[in-house]
Amino acid sequence: MSRMHKHHVRAVDTTPFSGQYDSVNLGQYSLLNNLWGENDATSGSQTSQITSMKGSTVAWKTNWTWTGGNQVKSFANIQLNTGINQQLSAISSMPSTWHWSQSNTGTVVADVAYDLFTSNTAGGSNVNEIMIWLANVNSGPISAHYNAMGQAVPLVENISIEGHTWNLYAGSNGYNQVYSFLLTSGTVKSFKGDVYSFLSYLIKNEGMSSSQYLITAQAGTEATSGTAKFTTSAYSLTIN
Repeated sequence: MSRMHKHHVRAVDTTPFSGQYDSVNLGQYSLLNNLWGENDATSGSQTSQITSMKGSTVAWKTNWTWTGGNQVKSFANIQLNTGINQQLSAISSMPSTWHWSQSNTGTVVADVAYDLFTSNTAGGSNVNEIMIWLANVNSGPISAHYNAMGQAVPLVENISIEGHTWNLYAGSNGYNQVYSFLLTSGTVKSFKGDVYSFLSYLIKNEGMSSSQYLITAQAGTEATSGTAKFTTSAYSLTIN
């Protein structure tokens, strides 16, 4: 008599949550609601929830609506908890897959991005923020330089990384240096590639030290205003 092998799908908490700093843990990941800038809004709310988890691939969604103010209100995101707090020189690759979609109501200001932070020490304060924008919805990056029309001026144009073409912007947010990779055109709703390639570019070309520690690795949607439903059907990120 052959023995049946059952595949165990780990039970996950799919309860929706809407508190400012509510989160749910999923082993190597956490889903963070993160309404860090909600005080800039005259009204609004955001609800996030895990929808499924299979192996190292997670699916989640967030619905948000914000009125008033011109600052980012929230950054609903999946945070990686394993493999971080090591030096960039110790990392060989960060393979990731991200399939997402967003339906907007009215005029929306938002972005969809990976958001990484490095520090001088493990668990230390932020020194560099590295953003990889897969979508720019009527928004724009932090930049040290703007043209006469108020548009951010890229530090470097037409960089080819992981099969797409990017412009790199750089500037300070008042706390740390921010490097933002924005697509030269369009959006990427199905990304598969090595996120470490972007860190490698900064180490090789912009003088970022490989002795910096990667202290945060997140991916999600920064919401400024409007109403949107954001859905990730599959996301994974691993640090090797």
